[in-house]
Amino acid sequence: MKTDLDHLPSSKQHELQHVVRALFEEFEREIGLATQPWKKRGRILKVILYGSYARGDWVDDPIGGYKSDYDILVVVNDAKLTDPVEYWGKADDRLMRDATINDALSAPVNFIVHDYSDVNDQLTNGRPFFVDIARQGIALYEAEGFELATPRVLPPAEALAEAQKHFDQWFASAAGFLDTAQYAASQERSKEAAFQLHQAAERFYHCALLVLKLYSPKSHKLNFLRSHAEEVAPELIAAWPRADKFSRRRFELLRQAYVNARYSPHYEISDEELRWLGERVAELQALVKSVCDRRLTET
Repeated sequence: MKTDLDHLPSSKQHELQHVVRALFEEFEREIGLATQPWKKRGRILKVILYGSYARGDWVDDPIGGYKSDYDILVVVNDAKLTDPVEYWGKADDRLMRDATINDALSAPVNFIVHDYSDVNDQLTNGRPFFVDIARQGIALYEAEGFELATPRVLPPAEALAEAQKHFDQWFASAAGFLDTAQYAASQERSKEAAFQLHQAAERFYHCALLVLKLYSPKSHKLNFLRSHAEEVAPELIAAWPRADKFSRRRFELLRQAYVNARYSPHYEISDEELRWLGERVAELQALVKSVCDRRLTET
């Protein structure tokens, strides 16, 4: 695996060193007081940069408001250590603060965690997402003695059949949530409508990722899924205007709806905001349909 970051500005290289340090520090805090033998033996085996910063085609567009994220794969030695809440929540919070409050990072960090055995299974099963990481990714850290498996070439017919199954499941599910959101809005159940819109958008992103890459992160975080999906299908960027605070605030209302629209008495959303979000999710639906149709008609 490549280890060279010379294609990145020195400031970006230093930021990635900061990311690796933060991941190790927060992980070691989580397992530092462990008494179970398996947890005491917990290790990070690899930290891999993938996506646009690894390829060298990242975007930082202050006028249009679009900025590429740092995409990171963390590989650990035990599947139980991949739990995003128990072992990685504090690292996620720290890196989010570093990107939004502390000015330590110029771009947000999205990271996924898989165990070593699972990554190699994904490679031997020819999953395109992991094959791309193995071929294009850059190792920011690697423990000795843990080589990645040789990627299998997935037969096109097999990949297409699996992609079709994902589309049939996830697109219909997402469309159903959008229909429910529209009905809830018509009944003036604004919080319920906001939550249903979040679920629709989440499922449209899962749909796009699963159809195009046969993989989607197990996450409800809409900004995280949006970043991954837009990395794979840049056409989806058009669903969410970013150039003004007005648009960014409304996406933030949708992002928060997963928890706050259900549980917080302080969550408020106006009819105008709800209508705007509904229009954007409907646009996302059309864009996802377009990119998926293109993939599913490939020969």
